[in-house]
Formats: sequence, C-alpha cells, structure tokens
Amino acid sequence: MTTGSNAPVRAARPRGACAGTAAESDGVIGTRGDLESGEVVGELEAARSAFERRAWLDAWSGFDKARESEPLSADDQHTLAEAAWRVGEIDESLAAFTDAYRLYQREGRPRPAAMTAMLLAVHHLEWGDGTIGSGWMRRAHRLLRDEADCAEQGYPIYFDIASALACGRHDEAADHARRMQNIGRRYGDARLLAAGLLGEGRALVGLGRGGDGLPLLDEAMLTAFSDGLHPIWSGALFCNLMDVCHELGDLTRAAEWARTATRWSDVVPATVPYRGAWRVHRARVLRMRGAWGPAGRVAERAAEDRAYVRVGVLAEALYEAGEVRRLRGDLTAAEDFFRRAHQLGRDPQPGLALLRLDQGRTDAAAASVRAALVAEAGNTLARARLHPAQVEIALATGDLATARASAAELDATAATYGSSGLRAEAAQALGAVLLADGKADDALAVLRTARRIWQELDAPYAVARTRLLLAEAYRALGDEDAAHLEWEAACDRLRDLGAPPRDPRRAAAPPRDGRPADGRTSLPDGLTEREAEVLRHVAGGDSNRKVANALRLSEKTVARHLSNIFTKLGLSSRTAAAAYAFEHGLAAPPRG
Repeated sequence: MTTGSNAPVRAARPRGACAGTAAESDGVIGTRGDLESGEVVGELEAARSAFERRAWLDAWSGFDKARESEPLSADDQHTLAEAAWRVGEIDESLAAFTDAYRLYQREGRPRPAAMTAMLLAVHHLEWGDGTIGSGWMRRAHRLLRDEADCAEQGYPIYFDIASALACGRHDEAADHARRMQNIGRRYGDARLLAAGLLGEGRALVGLGRGGDGLPLLDEAMLTAFSDGLHPIWSGALFCNLMDVCHELGDLTRAAEWARTATRWSDVVPATVPYRGAWRVHRARVLRMRGAWGPAGRVAERAAEDRAYVRVGVLAEALYEAGEVRRLRGDLTAAEDFFRRAHQLGRDPQPGLALLRLDQGRTDAAAASVRAALVAEAGNTLARARLHPAQVEIALATGDLATARASAAELDATAATYGSSGLRAEAAQALGAVLLADGKADDALAVLRTARRIWQELDAPYAVARTRLLLAEAYRALGDEDAAHLEWEAACDRLRDLGAPPRDPRRAAAPPRDGRPADGRTSLPDGLTEREAEVLRHVAGGDSNRKVANALRLSEKTVARHLSNIFTKLGLSSRTAAAAYAFEHGLAAPPRG
C-alpha cells in the first residue's frame, strides 16, 4: 500500500518496511526500471506513469485496459485499486485490493498482503461491516504473527485502540496509542504516527483531559493531510476528529478542520465514501455559524446521496436537515426529517424534544428529553448535548428543580472537559436558571460570560438567545437602557437569521422606561408577567392554541393562566378580558 496520494511508484521500499524483506527488493507499488531509463513502453508503463503523476483517471483506465492483455502483478493490482478508489469506483477498488491480497500471498509476501488486508479491514469497519472488517483484521494479524519487528506490526494496534475506546477503557487505549506512535516514529511511518496521535487524543478527552488531548488530535490531522495519506486513512482520522469536536462543542476547531478537509477533498470525486461524512460535518458547522440556508442544502444533499454512504452518516444528515428546518420554523418538514433519521437508528434528540416545545406540546417535550437522558446514563458527553434542551423545556413548564439540576450537571461537565462550547452552553443554562429563580444579579454576570464565549465562537443564534436572557436580567435590575439594547440586538440578529418569533422573550420589546403603557410602576390587579403576556395575546384575538405556540406553553397551562386572570379581574369572558387589556395599556387597541 502506498503511503500517500503522490507516493512514487518506483519506490524500492515503502516507508516503514523492514530491511531484508521481499518488499525491499520488489517494492509495494512496482518497479520503474523502464521509466527510470526514460523508456515508456506499452499500456502498463503508461498507467504506472499516470499514477505517479496523480492522473488517477488515466491510471485507472490504463491498468484496466492493460489487464485485458495480461494478468497484473500484485503491485500493479494494488495500484489499480488505489487509482479506482480515487476516481470513485469503490466496488472495483475493493475487488482489486482483494485480488492484490491474494497475489501477495501467492508470491510469498506476507507484509504487503497484511497491509492490504488492514486497508480492507479499516474500510469495512468504518462502514459498519463489522463481521467482514474483523475477518480482514484477523488475516492481517495471522500474516504478521511470525514476522520480525517491522512497521506493519503497528497497524493492528489501530483496532486495539478502537476496541478499548468503545468499551470506555481510556487508559488502556492511551497505552495502545503511544505504542503505535513509537513504532511509527521508529520506522518513519506517517500513518502509524497519525493514527496513534489521534487514538491518544481521543483517550485523553475521554479521561476529561481535553487540554492535553485536543492538541494531539490537531497534530494527527496535520500529519494526515500534509503527508498525503490514503483517503481511507485520512477520512477515518478526519471523521474521528470531527466527532470529538461535536462531543465537546468545539466549534472553532471543527470549522477550521472542516475548511481544510473541504479543500483537500476537492480533488476527490463525490462518490468517494467519506464525502458524505464531510458534508454532514460541514452542515453542522454552517448551522452553528448561522448559515442556515447553505447548511440545509448541504445536509439534504448528503441525505439524498446514498452512493457508498453508510447508514450512520445518512441518519446524521437527516437529523441535521431536521435541525435546520426546525430553526427556520418549518416544523412539519423538521418532524419528517427527524422521523426518517430515527428509522435509520439515530435518536432524534434533542431536536425532536425542542420541536415539541415549539409546537406547544410541553409535556411531550419534557418526556422526550427526560427519556433521552436516561438512555445516555453514564455517557457524560452525550448527556451534555441534551442538558441545554432539558433546561429550556423545564423552565418553559415551570419545573425549576429539574432545570437547576440539569444546569448543574452541565456546568460540572464543562469544568471537567474545559471546551469553549461546553462552557458557553453551561453558562447560558445556568444564567437562565438563576434568572427564573429571581437572582437577576447573579444571572447577569454568568450570561455576559456566555455571550462573550458565543461571540468568540461566531455562533450568532446562540448569541441572540443569550441576549434575550440578558435583556430580561437587565430589566429585572432596573436598567431599561441596557435591556432595550440587548433586546434590539437579539431581535435584529434573529430576523437576519430567519428565525421565527417563537421565543416569548422576543414577543414584545421591554418598555423603554420600565413602565407599562399607562404609566403604572407595576402590573395592575396583581397580574404576573406571564399572565400579562397571555392577556396581551388574548386581546389580539389568539386562541389558546396560538397563545400556547407563541409562548411555548401547553394549552392546559394557558387555560390555567386564563382562569387565574378571570378570577383576579372579576371577568367571565375573553371579550371582557380584551377590553381590560386595552383599557389598562397592556395591549394596543385595534385600529379603525
């Protein structure tokens, strides 16, 4: 197997191969005696030359045509497989790799045979074909069992790392990863080094040592892209890195590597398997950055392109498409995308719970997010992705105890992992809880921290939502100028993003002077802020369902507020309640 997209075909020994092996004399890719002497003879030599020039289509068609006249050697069969992969002929590539493996075995060359088996194992395991992938991995192990120390023996460690991580044995995974790195450095093998760095980085993140682990992930990707590894390896490493960024909410790192991967993948046809994963990660970054239109298009394109896309990637694409539709207020389409993602095995949370909240189905929203958290018991980072939704839903239903507990757990997770995204989420959630608890002075400092971090992360929707909370905090503290500035900035950005006005904090601007329109210093007749909001909507002619949707309440809660309003005001009809609202300046009277 070559070490990179521009690996020389004439290499006498692949990087990392041990002296005294058949690979040293024969080369993994093939000899170039004719070309070195300046003689380009026949179709086979033309195909080899095209591969060396990275003219993948010419190389693939050349090798394919050459084998019609005579059987290809193991090295040429392997090179054909590489070229076929790069032009998107994945099925032919896998078949050619399989043929190369058999020919290496027939020629008595266990090391290149093992490397080819390893490549096939990585592909099948990454695509969810666990049985086939494990079979190829066992073949590689068997072939290398009796070999002297060499670079090839480092590759099976990749699967030891993956197995340990999957079982939560992070210390064990880190030990395996360091051993893999040591072998890579000893033999100058960039693939081993990159995979080992990434494995150790993931293990350290899992141990709560993100500050130590994330730089290793960066180094792994730098090695993967700059050293021109085969796309199977580079793609696997990239997807692992982006998964970690998503777990930690590390938007800045995700955006930077997504841009790098996009530039790198421009030379790879859309049919190459990892393109689907690239699109999903790109859509996620675009959504967080507020580019909802492009994010939706990228996600839906990934969901429609089923060629060589594994089910998990397709499900994630559907979920991302649903999130964008939900944010833009297209709840029917969002629910359809979430349903389809669920059918493919992706738990559609927290998106579905927030969609239920947007629909005013608060009981269903609370049950959904609660069940999702139970399902992730023990998975700290997975729970961290759900806590912001639970806090928002619990506060909407008046369940302050649940909101408080959820915010506390999220804050502890953020303190453990230390990523900027988690710290911003935790600060926003804690600020919202403090505000609901009547502690506006404590909430203010926390929410200002959340706003600052979200601004640094260039997450405009999160910034706007935090500004709405800040407006409420300033208003509670009597600073109406600051409240109005935060509210206006938030609403302007939400309008720019295309977010529907479903947040009750956005429903109406806080009065500039801190008083209701009739000049009173407090609401009349003992009405609460929420009751005044309900009354304002009723005066506007809204049904209970419309009020519930606008304020993110259940219809039962709206009905209870109305009953309290009628009791406090001594009224018996919605018409009388509307007249009261107009008379006391709680709603603008109809014109005409």
